[in-house]
Parts: sequence; structure tokens; C-alpha cells
Amino acid sequence: MSGPPQAPAKDAVGTGARLAWLDVLRGLAALAVVFDHASYYVLHHVRTIIYQWFDPGNYGVFVFFIISGYIVPASLEHKGSVRTFWVSRLFRLYPLYLLAVGIAVALYFAHFGSIRGEDADPATSILSQLLMMSNVLEGKNLPNVVWSLSYEMVFYLLLTALFIARVHKRSSWYALGFAAAAVAIGGVLPQAFFTHNVATPRLIALVADLAVMAGLAFAVVLRGTSRLAGAAIAAVVAITLLAFNGGWIWPWQALSILALMFTGTMFYRAERGEYPWRRAIAIGVTVLGLAIAAGLWHSRAWGMSAHGELLWSRRWVTAFALAGLTFAAGMAFRHVRWPRTLTWLGLISYSLYLLHPLVIEVYHHYTWTRQPHPFPLQVLLAAGLLVAMIAVSSLTYLSVERPMQNVGRRVGRWLDARFGPDRIPDAMPVRQPALAGAGHPATD
Repeated sequence: MSGPPQAPAKDAVGTGARLAWLDVLRGLAALAVVFDHASYYVLHHVRTIIYQWFDPGNYGVFVFFIISGYIVPASLEHKGSVRTFWVSRLFRLYPLYLLAVGIAVALYFAHFGSIRGEDADPATSILSQLLMMSNVLEGKNLPNVVWSLSYEMVFYLLLTALFIARVHKRSSWYALGFAAAAVAIGGVLPQAFFTHNVATPRLIALVADLAVMAGLAFAVVLRGTSRLAGAAIAAVVAITLLAFNGGWIWPWQALSILALMFTGTMFYRAERGEYPWRRAIAIGVTVLGLAIAAGLWHSRAWGMSAHGELLWSRRWVTAFALAGLTFAAGMAFRHVRWPRTLTWLGLISYSLYLLHPLVIEVYHHYTWTRQPHPFPLQVLLAAGLLVAMIAVSSLTYLSVERPMQNVGRRVGRWLDARFGPDRIPDAMPVRQPALAGAGHPATD
């Protein structure tokens, strides 16, 4: 990676060519996840070869998590407003999320697909998915890819509390802390402990939703100590659910995800000049190494065969290592002017990520056969499926995502005009620990 440019914060979160590299990475990550799911139905032989060494699905979500860690704190810190940040998150994520869930339910009633058992207890399902935290509230994840949004939401809540407490800039310590926790305690933490041992899934989801919403309301509406207390409540609930009540993934995987996200934040700070690049790179490599070690160690408890363990270990190592290298390459070429075709994939990547499982369900409904198609036909079907996904995602981006983001900006401006600005002044410069690097405050 190149040395740190002394760029203002607004450059890191602005629009235009400076963020094109992030759009390219988002598009690449989305395509990797699409291949992971679509290759169950097309390109079977290619999937078999690739999965001897590499898991594109894990790779794609790891890249997404590093990107979120890089750009989301940048957005919050540039705005300096908790209220504006959450209004923008609400209008950025929820409209398409609700559309995806609605389409999934509609396809189920049209006998095109499954809703993964969510119909067994609709009330619990609604409560578990209400805050996009289904994977830490024993939800079934509808569509299946929304599991990752649970960890995005945990990160946002934790980030809000750290920002209000003015301790948000110690990103390297948080990254190392979560990575070390993944190794040290990730294998002994339970899955779905509260919903299996404390109360019913419905009650746990209800209490968690109320606590998070109340805490977030305090953080957004109130000031002073009450605001910090509210943000702390929401963050503690979120971290507790991640550590003790996770669903589909294991606790050490969840902790590794948070380590990845804070690593992305650390690289953002290095670009601003707050950390020396040499130390940031060393810490990033250490975090990746700890996360890889956590997987290799804790997965032994699964009792896989020697061959199965070898295959899984290869995929875990390569997915993490290549995700880190991909982000590094993106940063190294961040000033390159990228083709609009590639950046467009990044713009529609959220739609592509959420909606591609639904397109696959429709495809499967019409084309499923017991025998795989000949390989040339599979290639044609895969190309057609990808074109359909990109077309649908482009439509939803233009008709849902972009308009609702514009509405969110107008709502944020209206709230500022109606209730006054909500900026939290930055903390006084704090001398960073030696591991994080002394650095210097970046200009704003």
C-alpha cells in the first residue's frame, strides 16, 4: 500500500472518483456471493473445482465487512451527527430490505419458494427480523443472505456508543481485541443460549428489540449523559446477543467479523494520517492471522474427517487472505479511474446481494431437473441468470434505493432545521498507545 495522503475527511467520504475503488470492490464481492449461491444450480463442475481451495461466499462477505468498517465510521465522523447517521442508515437499508422480505413472502404464497420456516411463528419472525438482527435472535434469515445484516447492525450500534463516548478512534485496539477474543473464547461461547435456555424466542426478541430501540432513541433524541447511557444500552445488548445468542454462524466467526470491520476502520484512519501505515499494515496482518487461527483451531471441535478438515481449512485461509489482499489492492489503486460498468455493479451491489436468492428461486422453479444440464448450456444459463439479476438490481436501485436515499437526506436536513444541528464535537486529541501509533489529528 502507498503512504498516507494527508487528505481531509470529506475526501474520504465524498463522491466521485475517490470512492470508485470501493464500488469496484463491492461489485466484486457481490458477484462472488452470487456465484456461491447460483453454482448450486449451474456450473456444477466449476463449483466442484473451485471449492477444493476457495469459498467465494465467505470471501465476498469478508470483503463487504472490511468495506463497511472503512466507510461507515467515515460517514458518521464526517457528519458528526448521530441523528443524521441513523436517518441515513434507515433510508439506505430498510426500504430494500422490506422489499426483499415482501418479495420472498409473495413468492412463497405463489408456490415459487420457501420462507425457511418463518410461517411457523409469524409473530416471532417479525420480532426477530424487525431490526435486521435475525441471526442473533434465532430468526431464520429471510432471504437467506440477511444473516450478515445482523452483524452490520451490531457494528453500527457499537460504533454509535464509541462515537458518543469519544473513544471511537482506537480502532486498532478494537480490531485486535475482537480478533484475540475469537481465538481465546470464541470456541467456548454458546450459540442461541438465551432463546434455548432463558425464555422463548419471541420474548427474547421482544425484549431485545425494545431495549435496542429505547437505547437508540435516547442516543438520537437526548443529550449529555442520557444520550451516552442510551447508546451504551443498545451496544451492550447487541454485543451480548452476538456473543451468546448467535444463530447460523459460530461465535468465533462473529467476533472475527467485528475484527475485520474495525480493521477496515483502522485503514480509514491510516489514510487520514492518524496512524502510520507501517503499523496499520502490521496490525491488519495480525488480525487476519488471528481470525484464520481461530477458524483452524475451533473448527476441530466439529469432528470432521481428515479430508473434510483439510478442505475446510483451505477455504477458510484462502477466503480471509484473499479478502485482505483484495482490499489492499483496492486501496493501492484507489486513484485509478475505473470503468463505469464496474462501478455500476458496486452501486447496485446491495440490491444484487439481497435479491439474487429470489431470482435463483424463480429460476429453480422453472428449470429444476434431476440431471445437470450439459456444460455449454450451463454457461448460457449462468450468463442469462446474471443478466436477469443485474437488470432486476438496476431497477430496484433506480426506483427504490436511490430515491429513498434522497428522501433520507431531505429528512436529515429537515430535522436539522426543525430541531437544530446534532453535531457531537470531536474529542480533544488523545495520545494513542504505541501499538496504534502516535499519529496526528487529521484535518476536517
